[in-house]
Amino acid sequence: MKTTLDEMLVFAAVVDTGSITAAAAQLVQTVSAISRTLGRLEKKLDTTLLRRTTRRLELTEEGQVFLAHARAILASVDAAEEQMALRRRQLPAGRLRVNAASPYMLHAIAPLAPEFMRRYPQIELLLDTDDLNIDLLARRTDVAIRIGPLSDSTLHARPLGSHRLRVLASPVYLAERGTPRSVEALAGGGHLLLGFTQPESLNHWPLRGAHGDALPIRPALTASSGETLRRLALEGAGIVCLSDFMTAADRSAGALVQVLPRATVEQRQPVHAVYYRNTQLAARIACFLDFLVERLTGD
Repeated sequence: MKTTLDEMLVFAAVVDTGSITAAAAQLVQTVSAISRTLGRLEKKLDTTLLRRTTRRLELTEEGQVFLAHARAILASVDAAEEQMALRRRQLPAGRLRVNAASPYMLHAIAPLAPEFMRRYPQIELLLDTDDLNIDLLARRTDVAIRIGPLSDSTLHARPLGSHRLRVLASPVYLAERGTPRSVEALAGGGHLLLGFTQPESLNHWPLRGAHGDALPIRPALTASSGETLRRLALEGAGIVCLSDFMTAADRSAGALVQVLPRATVEQRQPVHAVYYRNTQLAARIACFLDFLVERLTGD
């Protein structure tokens, strides 16, 4: 075999990160070393794998074919190394890549990471955040946390419970703008409402009124991240509707208070850990899923 695993790893890292510079940072190598490795790989294969433009890198057709094989080989090597580690130590081991939206990572996953690492010291945990649903295969992700209804039928899922949605504001905002006493007062234009850029379903708040059990709002300000909206609400920028997992501490401290609790409909966001499962689930993934179920489903 002319091609080495290091060359495959560099090639996949360049594709995953979108640039030679980013791949160099991820692999802790110099940009020139990454460029030389790519050049050497293309020379060995006698083909062009990537088209280099001034703005981005694009896979050629040959590059797409080779990438699929390279990913399969790298995954097989990871699995083989983990199996050897299991035989030596009888403990789950290897690299575990976990993806979640930044608010859930910050408020739910990150606080549990130290406990998981103490329990499974042979697992190398990689935590990645993204506020949009990602392609698990393209990002070489083992487990992704999805909030809301699932739509991808190709994924296996473990439920991690659900969290209630509440309409909230800071005491500072309510002191300046007044507390809305009815859903009609809230929607009448006299209040600043904070909403999501997408999905639009998150801008239907669980408030009962003439409109039914879901109030469609017209946000004065939108953001793609729930954590950004939480921060804005804490600063008194407006009224927001967020899930309990990211506001429990704020509500306990009085930094955010619920608005219109009697008009609020019981609506919960389901949370799932999703993953691909081809044959036997890797031990490092299985123990992480069991850990999350143990620590989160009682919330």
